[in-house]
Formats: sequence, C-alpha cells, structure tokens
Amino acid sequence: MHLTKYAHACVTFTGSEGTLLIDPGTFTPNAAELIAGAAAVLVTHEHFDHFDDAALTVALDKRPELRVYGPAGIQAKLGERGGQVVTVRGGDQLTVAGLDVTVHGERHALIHPDIPLVDNVGYLVGGKVFHPGDSYRAPEAPVETLLLPTSGPWTKFGEAADFVRAVRPARVIQVHELMLSELGQNSARMLLGEKGLTGLPLEILPAGESTAV
Repeated sequence: MHLTKYAHACVTFTGSEGTLLIDPGTFTPNAAELIAGAAAVLVTHEHFDHFDDAALTVALDKRPELRVYGPAGIQAKLGERGGQVVTVRGGDQLTVAGLDVTVHGERHALIHPDIPLVDNVGYLVGGKVFHPGDSYRAPEAPVETLLLPTSGPWTKFGEAADFVRAVRPARVIQVHELMLSELGQNSARMLLGEKGLTGLPLEILPAGESTAV
C-alpha cells in the first residue's frame, strides 16, 4: 500500500479497487482533481480545511458511483444523496477502494470553550496507518504509521508528544502543517522527533510525494 501526502491534512492510499482519499479540504489546492480521481472519500470532520463541500458536491453530482464517508455533520451538509454520503461513527468497519478501514473517536479537540465542538473521527487504514483528523485521541488498536498533526488552533507540541507516546507507532509522518513555516516544521521535527520527546523520527513528506506503508 502506498500513501501520498498532499497539502495540509489530505492524503491518498492506493487500494486494489482504486484510490482512497482522506480530508480533501480548501487548504489543498488540487482537492477537486483528487476527488475526481478517487474511488471513495473519507472525511474526518466538517471544518473547511478538511472538507471542501463545494468540490465534493460537484463530484457527487457528476459521479453517482462516488461514495463519501464521514461523521453526521458531513451528511448534514451534503445530504444523503441516495446512499452516496454515509455517516460513520467510532467502532464502524468499512471496506472502501479495496482497503479495510476502522473508525475511531468521536469529537474534535477543544480549541476554546466558546467554540462548539464538532464530531471528529479518525481512520485506521489497512490495519496500519492512522489519520486522526483534529484529535490527539489514541485509537484502541495497534498502529504502524501515525499521521501526526503539528499545527492548528487546537494543537500543542506537548500534547502531540503524549499522543505519539500513547499510540506507540513504528513510524510518524507529519500532517496538518500549513500553519507552520519551514522553520516551524523543523522545530517540530526537533522537539517531537528522534532526539526529542518521542524518540521517533518525525518525517516531513512534501506535498505530492509518496511512501510505502
């Protein structure tokens, strides 16, 4: 299985039945192109940097075979569309694009008490790679490769380190990075990486590059 990293929280996986796309949001410049080529789309939550509802609406209208999975807020915005948009919750098990996926978690991390929490789920793909969306909640399953959010109004490096320690993956790849400059990303790599708080290298995979997972 190959993972390709795109801008911010967006990644794709190659499955036996096509491409599985996670979190094509408005911070991902080629989101519409990625959606057009995907066999299925998983969305962790409804915030715009993870969920380009306009691009998904266009694709769903054009492609009746396209399926979009996400928490209830996604279906509320897109509509059920005769089964094209499917609500998922923690504990669900799916097979999409030929890949087995398990769903974990319930809520977005707290930004501020004045900002309402939305539903957020993480996805464990192929029993190996975990995309947490906007949460540092560890899944109740072993994880080989963890996609680690490093920037955003809800993130904190100390909590990120504790998240990695709780998950205990073999490999950590940065996602959700667009609010960090190059210097900031390198600082995150130093603090959270092999010689920092986690003892594991924090891999910075440039947008468009792939890796075997």
